[in-house]
Amino acid sequence: MISVKNLPPPDNIYPIRRALLSVYDKTGIVDFAKRLHESGVTLISTGGTAKALKSAQLPVVPVEDVTGYPEILGGRVKTLHPAVHGGLLARRTDPTDAEDLERHGLHEIDLVVVNLYPFADATRSSETDDATAVENIDIGGPTMLRAAAKNFFHVTAVCRSDEYGHVLELLHTHGGIPLSERRRLATQVFAHTAAYDSAVASWLEQQEESATLRLHAPLANTLRYGENPHQSAQVYGTPDSLFERLHGKDLSFNNLLDTSAALFLIDEFADAPPTVAILKHTNPCGVASAATLSEAYDNAFATDRQSPFGGIVVVNRALDMATAERIDSVFTEIIIAPEYEEGVLPFLMQKKNRRLLRQKAAARTNSALDVRSIAGGLLVQARDTVLPEAELLRRSLKVVSKREPTRAEWLDLDFAWRVAKHVKSNAIVYAGGSRTLGIGAGQMSRIDSSEIAVAKSRKSELSLKGSVVASDAFFPFADGLLEAASHGATAAIQPGGSIRDEDVIAAADAHDIAMVFTGQRHFRH
Repeated sequence: MISVKNLPPPDNIYPIRRALLSVYDKTGIVDFAKRLHESGVTLISTGGTAKALKSAQLPVVPVEDVTGYPEILGGRVKTLHPAVHGGLLARRTDPTDAEDLERHGLHEIDLVVVNLYPFADATRSSETDDATAVENIDIGGPTMLRAAAKNFFHVTAVCRSDEYGHVLELLHTHGGIPLSERRRLATQVFAHTAAYDSAVASWLEQQEESATLRLHAPLANTLRYGENPHQSAQVYGTPDSLFERLHGKDLSFNNLLDTSAALFLIDEFADAPPTVAILKHTNPCGVASAATLSEAYDNAFATDRQSPFGGIVVVNRALDMATAERIDSVFTEIIIAPEYEEGVLPFLMQKKNRRLLRQKAAARTNSALDVRSIAGGLLVQARDTVLPEAELLRRSLKVVSKREPTRAEWLDLDFAWRVAKHVKSNAIVYAGGSRTLGIGAGQMSRIDSSEIAVAKSRKSELSLKGSVVASDAFFPFADGLLEAASHGATAAIQPGGSIRDEDVIAAADAHDIAMVFTGQRHFRH
């Protein structure tokens, strides 16, 4: 049991005598209040919170007994009163503040526990009407939190239920909350209310088509360094909502970039047969789908046997031992799987320098925006969304050649197009049998990318005869298509839209190539 009674306060620590509790999310609040009551703390509360505490047989002072006024305007006004805010803002070391409190019959409030109306949740749906959104804008809650946080030299403000246990522990240990902890909690409060206000402002600006961008992302981790050792770096947001690290060192800046690329790529194959992708420097080295993960891995690795060293492997099925043994034969820095079959984790954990991640959610679930820095500002765009399942994608494509793709070619065109979307531009992908055969990435010329893809296939001793080729943007000239035809490609997929499309189509027909236009490009700079 906590005991703060008769305990002399150490330096910068004030006993908690009166606490005001007013929470929308009541997780843990009854147990927290019970422990406060047991330590002699007077509980002041409002509305539903007071009702919950009374139901637990806890003595509660209604806030209207403190203010002398009932709640009015349907509960819109209940804590906006000097009896509340005077008690929160009074400086314990200022004699004039003490005189003001005594003169007006007010009392200090030492602890405020508040969380806010769920505005972001209430406005997430496009069907939310203005009246509902407005009623979910909290006024009294942020005001109390900010007042208490402003006075952190003397008052403790708590806005997160996961802090309740820590606050109780501090009370038990110190008889109050140390200044360093009050400052830390105040920091949380101002970050929380800033994010809350930002969400409200962003919603209002959407209604007015305002041109102000507001971003809020909590610090997730400070990294050892950035892209290079001389650069400092941090990661913000909630990456742990997408994956958890089961083994190995913390992820570096470059690891996180590669992991993000891997998660977005495997999203394309969520409903596909067992699929493996191997990536290096955010580019796929090889991707394959097959009857088993181990076969898919063999095929993906065969695309480029050199580049995967030190790379990332991501799979769309629970990782089995047969596949794990194949991956283990090459130094692989990161392995990502939705699950690991029995015995696989202990086997892979034998290598300390390997990171093992479990994917918890699709990358697309909380990545609607793509934000990048440029000199002098930010670029913001909608994320290039996951392609629809194969049959729907096929219906959106336009066959522009005389010859229709065969069923096997359709399957490979779908596969190659999904991979090409995740290859740095200019991107050329040769594929066949639901596996990559050659990938050319990031070149200034599309012909250069094609030549690199062909060179890689030759180095891996993979034939391009009967393959398909995907280009992330249109072939500006017929030469790119002719290059593919000369190496055995029989079908091509590209966005179309070049002023020389007719020349490219004529070249396809002249070489009996089935060609489809997507009407949509996938640049990746």
